[in-house]
Formats: sequence, structure tokens, C-alpha cells
Amino acid sequence: RCVLKELESLGKALYGAKLIAQRFQVRNCSHHKDPVNGSACLLSMIEEGNPHHFFIATQDQDLANKVTKKAGVPLLFIIQNTMVLDKPSPKSLAFVQKLQTNQLVPEHQKQSIVQLKEKEGLAKQEGEKRRKRKRAGGPNPLSCLKKKKKKSQEGQEPSAEKKKRRKRKRNRVKAEAVQSVQKNEEE
Repeated sequence: RCVLKELESLGKALYGAKLIAQRFQVRNCSHHKDPVNGSACLLSMIEEGNPHHFFIATQDQDLANKVTKKAGVPLLFIIQNTMVLDKPSPKSLAFVQKLQTNQLVPEHQKQSIVQLKEKEGLAKQEGEKRRKRKRAGGPNPLSCLKKKKKKSQEGQEPSAEKKKRRKRKRNRVKAEAVQSVQKNEEE
């Protein structure tokens, strides 16, 4: 609401920006009765760790510098008619690394989980080890294959004849070609 009030006060020069801003969902801020400037309002909305996961889209360098000092606030800006999402700030990267080292579960919660498991009897006991049960297996699938029939001598002879025929045809063709070449040379 504060940004819309500021755009209205700036007049006709930013009428297009005002129309664009009105298309988006208007979020309520704490400055409803006495509006402040747009950058101050946006900064107040992302305080306390950005609970609503807002993105900040701005061309204002002062606001962009203030936003990069806060962890977990993505920054958008425009370069030559293209929207660009800025890389995470060093503050955001440090915050994420801190969360990863804490494993996202506080230490007191880990202790209470262990206590509850012991109370319910779900905790693993070191002396007791489970053995893996061996599954019942069937016969070897390779032993179930049908036996191959042995080739008889009769079956092999026709294939040998076919090979010989092929060779003969090729030889004849070659011989005929050689003979025709010799005839052409003689003439």
C-alpha cells in the first residue's frame, strides 16, 4: 500500500508503473494509517528473517544494498528488458551453511527424540544384532533350460553344398568376366 501511495504522489511521470503495481496482490503493512516511502516499507516487511518468503524487485541501488545485507531475501532487477535474479548474497550463503551444520533439528529436540524412543522401546540396543534371514531360493534358472539337440551329419551336408554352390557361381561369374575381357582385347 505504501508503494502505491508513493507512486500516486509522484504524479503522471510514473503512471505506467502505478498501473503495473496495481495488477499485483497488495500486501497489508503496518503503515496503513500513515504511509512511509516504498523502500522503507519493503524493508520493514522482510525484517525478522523474511517469514512470508518475499522477493524484492527493484532498480534502486540503495534498497538493493540494504536487501543484500539480510539473509534469505532474493533480489530481482531488470537489465535491458530482461528480469534477472541476483546471485545469493554472502549473508544468505552463510545462513544456509549454518543451518546445514545444525542439521535443521536443534540439539534439545534430538535429545528428546532419543528419550522418547527409549521410553517406547524403539531404541537400538548395541548387544542385540539382527541376522539377515536367508531367503528360500528356487532351482538354478540355467539348469532349467531345454537341452540343445546335436546336429546330425545329414544336416551339415546340405549347408556345405550350398556354400560350394555359392563359390561356384562366383567363380563362374569371375571366369566369364575374365573371358569377356580377353575377347575384347583380341578384337
